[in-house]
Amino acid sequence: MYTPAHFALDDLAHQHALMRAHPLGVLITHGPQGLDANHLPFDLDPATGPLGTLRAHVARANPLWQECAAGADVLVVFRSVAGYISPNWYPSKHVAHRQVPTWNYEVVHAHGRLTVRDDVRYVRGLVARLTRTHEASERLPWKMGAAPSDYLDAMLANIVGLEIAITRLEGKSKLSQNKDALDRSTAAAALDERGHTGLAQAMRRASNP
Repeated sequence: MYTPAHFALDDLAHQHALMRAHPLGVLITHGPQGLDANHLPFDLDPATGPLGTLRAHVARANPLWQECAAGADVLVVFRSVAGYISPNWYPSKHVAHRQVPTWNYEVVHAHGRLTVRDDVRYVRGLVARLTRTHEASERLPWKMGAAPSDYLDAMLANIVGLEIAITRLEGKSKLSQNKDALDRSTAAAALDERGHTGLAQAMRRASNP
């Protein structure tokens, strides 16, 4: 990923926070049929390995788990806030007319090595962790015990676990850091007006690290 120094997101804690806040990653693999991309919710374990470990599952019918060799190099892309930035939002454009359209965004690329875990105990534990994480904000969180045991056993038998030992993390936070303070603040205000408050807030945080 091309990343100019002023857009680099190198802090491991920030990278992990983005991955946790936006856990639906794109797993990119290369198998016998060429490149493939699967959109999967990931569980991040920051304590296993120097950069952490990612865990997910796929349907048993998905050929990915059989086509990728043990230890295969893979890439998982996590994307946070993103949005279009019009040059008209910059006050300097109306003076010198030297601005162009762009997109702002935050992403983390997690490179790693894949291990397939066709193990019902592993899969049950993974699904339990994912459920606890994503049901935590619900008024009445759903629990695995709420489903009939035979139904749950059948569902778990139809998925296969994946584990990715992270070997390298690349982060990019392109939030108008290369613009002057007034241009950044007015662009953030324009995003607020259009309902893109998350991106606007991220731009303000990048302006005041």
